[in-house]
Amino acid sequence: MRVLVTGSSGLIGSEAVRFFDNMGFKIDGVDNNMRADFFGPKGDTTFNRKQLEEACSNFTHNEVDIRDRDAVDALFKRVQPELIIHAAAQPSHDLAASRPFDDFDVNATGTLNLLEACRQNTPEAVFIHVSTNKVYGDGPNHIKLKELETRWDYDDPKFAEGIAEDFSIDNTLHSLFGASKTAGDVMAQEYGKYFGMKTGIFRGGCLTGPQHAGVELHGFLNYLVLVALREGPYTIFGYKGKQVRDQIHCYDVINAFWHFAQNPRPGEVYNLGGGRTNAASLLECVDMVEQASGRKPKLTYSEDNRIGDHICYYSDLRKLKSHYPDWDLTYSLERIVEEMVQTIADLQRA
Repeated sequence: MRVLVTGSSGLIGSEAVRFFDNMGFKIDGVDNNMRADFFGPKGDTTFNRKQLEEACSNFTHNEVDIRDRDAVDALFKRVQPELIIHAAAQPSHDLAASRPFDDFDVNATGTLNLLEACRQNTPEAVFIHVSTNKVYGDGPNHIKLKELETRWDYDDPKFAEGIAEDFSIDNTLHSLFGASKTAGDVMAQEYGKYFGMKTGIFRGGCLTGPQHAGVELHGFLNYLVLVALREGPYTIFGYKGKQVRDQIHCYDVINAFWHFAQNPRPGEVYNLGGGRTNAASLLECVDMVEQASGRKPKLTYSEDNRIGDHICYYSDLRKLKSHYPDWDLTYSLERIVEEMVQTIADLQRA
C-alpha cells in the first residue's frame, strides 16, 4: 500500500510514518515545518523528520506546502496514494487570532486542496482527516457541571460517557482556530457524502506522545512534562486548574485510523480521545508527572481562561468501538505520562 501523510514531522504524522513503515508500506510524508514558523524554535520538528529518515526505510520526505494547490495536485499525480492521513494543521487558538489568514489557509483551504487532489487523481483512496473536538466550540461548557476537589465533571447522566458525535456544533464560541477546523471537518464529510469518497473524520481530544514538540500554546501534556522536569514556571489559565482533558496516545490514534482504512464508511465522523478512562484535570496531571519524575513545575494562576477552551471534555468512544470492535485503547494515562517523562529526561541528558 502507498500512504501519504501530511504533517509527517508532527506528533500524529510521525507516528503514522512509523506505524506504516513497520507494516512495510511505502510512505510519502508532506511537511514544510510550519510549526517552527508558528511557534518559533521550540516548535521546530526538524529533529523528528531526521529521525524518520534515519529509522524508516520506506519513508520519503516531501517539502510541500498544502496551501499550494498546484504542488499538492502534482504530488498526488506522482505518488498515487491509496491511503491519506491528513494531520497537517495550525493547532492553536491564540495563534489563530493573531494570524487568521494563515490559520484558515492551512486548516480549511489546505484541506480542500488535498481533498480535491484526491478526488481528481486517486478517488478510490481512503482519506482520513484529523479534526478536533474544538468543532464543538464552547458548547460542552454549557452542560451542567459539578466541581470536585481536583476536577470538573459532567453533572448530567446523558454525558456519563462523554461527548458524542451528535453534539451540536452550532451557536457556540469556537475561536478562529475552531472555526477553520470546522470548515475542514465539514468539507471532508461532504467529499464522502456528496462524492462518495472514502473519507473518515476523527475529532481528536488531547492527542499526545513522547515525540510531541510541545509549546505553551499547543501540546499540553508534553509541554507540562518539559517544564516540570526543569521545575520551571507554568501558568494555569482559568478554571482553577480543574479543567479536564482526555489524553490518547498517538499509537492508539493511528491504530484507529488503520481499522477505519480497512473498512471505510464514507463521510463518517468519530470522536477520538482517551475517553472517561484517560480523562484527568490539569492539576491531576501535575500530580501524575510528579509521581513519575519527582519533579513539578512552579505553578502560577491566571483567572483568564483561553477563548473557546473547554472546562471539561472527554470523548464518548462508543460509536467508534461499535463500528470497529477490535479497536481499543492500549495506553493508560499513567503509561503515557511515564513514557513521556522517561523519553524527555533521556533527551535532556543526551
